[in-house]
Amino acid sequence: MDPSLEEFKRRSGPIKVPQFQGTNPQPLGNLQQAPTPTRLYLPLSVAFYTCFASHLLAALYAPIQDCDETFNYWEPLHYLTHGYGLQTWEYSPEYGIRSWAYIALHALPAKIVSLLGQSKTFEFYALRIGFAIVCAATEVRLYSAISRTLNPRVGVIYLMIVAVTPGFFYASSAFLPSSFAMYTSTLGLACFMDWYGGPRTAPGIMWFGVGALLGWPFAGALVVPFVLEDWLIALVGQVDLFATFRRYLDGFVRCLIVLALQISIDTFFYHKIVVVPWRIVAYNVFGGQGRGPDIFGTEPWDYYVRNLLLNFNIWFILALVSGPLFLFQWIVLKQHTTKQTLLRTLTFLSPFYLWLAIFTLEPHKEERFMFPAYPFLALNAAIAFHSLLAWIGSSESIIFGRIPAKLKLLAILSTVLVAVNIGLLRTLGTVTAYRAPLQIYRVLESANMTRGGDTVCFGKDWYRFPSSHFLPHNTHAKFIKSEFDGLLPGNFHEGETGFGFFPGTWLVPAGMNDQNREDPGKHVDVEHCTFLVDSYMPGIEATEHEPLYVVDDGWEKIACAPFLDTSRTGMVARTVWIPDLAVIPPRYRRRWGEHCLLHRRTT
Repeated sequence: MDPSLEEFKRRSGPIKVPQFQGTNPQPLGNLQQAPTPTRLYLPLSVAFYTCFASHLLAALYAPIQDCDETFNYWEPLHYLTHGYGLQTWEYSPEYGIRSWAYIALHALPAKIVSLLGQSKTFEFYALRIGFAIVCAATEVRLYSAISRTLNPRVGVIYLMIVAVTPGFFYASSAFLPSSFAMYTSTLGLACFMDWYGGPRTAPGIMWFGVGALLGWPFAGALVVPFVLEDWLIALVGQVDLFATFRRYLDGFVRCLIVLALQISIDTFFYHKIVVVPWRIVAYNVFGGQGRGPDIFGTEPWDYYVRNLLLNFNIWFILALVSGPLFLFQWIVLKQHTTKQTLLRTLTFLSPFYLWLAIFTLEPHKEERFMFPAYPFLALNAAIAFHSLLAWIGSSESIIFGRIPAKLKLLAILSTVLVAVNIGLLRTLGTVTAYRAPLQIYRVLESANMTRGGDTVCFGKDWYRFPSSHFLPHNTHAKFIKSEFDGLLPGNFHEGETGFGFFPGTWLVPAGMNDQNREDPGKHVDVEHCTFLVDSYMPGIEATEHEPLYVVDDGWEKIACAPFLDTSRTGMVARTVWIPDLAVIPPRYRRRWGEHCLLHRRTT
């Protein structure tokens, strides 16, 4: 049996379900008194700097993986802080399914940073670094709760997962409501997990509520297992039913306050009362024929299995088997690997399964939809790996008992080393392959090449535009016709019209629809473009709407960066980083094109 569990038993006696009574419930029995402080394997300061270092690298180097992040969040932020930007149909007051409260929450620190007089690109990275700090702080809070509540070794394994896996690398510093919901879900989980001194139901409900209201409404599903556990314990008489009701009322009132503030801010911007969380649910669930998320593409049922294997490798497998493994050890092996009861541990394990099941059944799938569940995936994997270590290390095990300790240690370390390195190679591979869109615009600032009113146009690479933060002041992004036949973003209204600030937030723009129908008015003629962004991959064929501008004599290259040619690169080289060395067999080499910023030649 795990030594840390033995130590807990010597100090606290038999493990029982916590008992609560009275209006200010406190654990009874062996959990009534404050436990001896847990001896953390890593100090909180070390844990924070470890997580922050990983997320800082993401903030500085991670490419934007989803154009939704650019057009639905970075561009509206740019409008609030700089007065212009690209507008999607979701921000049209006619539909209003994006919250300005979420944007305004980030606009304040971004505006403060802009007062330092640095470039807009500096604002972009400063906000990303802020995300890295917040993410690391929430993870350390959960690490502390895991170490006290479950086992210090589970806490260390959790830290390792959040620090080295590609999934957390990209989610940690993304400007997305799903990343915001990941932060709040981490804090909510920590509240529901740590029962010493009484349940922290109210702040737990509040954090999940903040993530669902300001972030993504569907993230509220993650709190369901904790609510069911609370009320189950109350109904079987383990805790005062009225006290449970009062705690939930407290949490509900806190959420109502957040909702009231959100509605007030959104009403200020939209100039009408808008309940954005409801509108998001209504469109995505009750949108009707020709509407809803499915019109933007669907994926097969195994999309998330493949995606999570890429981003978490062995840790995803461990997260999947964590529930059955824990039940097997508890019931068959009589081996209790955490400080908690069977019910409590299963409650901690269940949100990840619930989330994965819900979104696997949904036809429209995107990688960012998994972000809110990442803390639960990491927790499940940490518990499973800790349980395996306890089973493998047991001298009483029929399977592992006769294997020499050094051999078992070698096997464990080798497994961890392989998992960590696969994750790091995956991260390095994607950063080096797709970072070009964050690199090619530097020349515009350094060479002072633009004048007021210049345009940077995008054709087939419209979805790779990182945001107007990378363009000099008063330089606008525009779109030219490409083979894409869906609805492109328009522009926020920039003039001063009528009463109120930010008219672009409340004036209804032309040409918007919620069915992804193309609007020709979103295109400009290529003759009106001062600069043009285009990619060139060897062997690519030109089409009517996508000529090869990179090799066109009418345009000159002013900045280019390597970009992975996925059509000519094998699966292994697309999955992980492989050095560009002559000794690498051709089938495993990465093939390159280029992503370029072009300038119109003057005649």
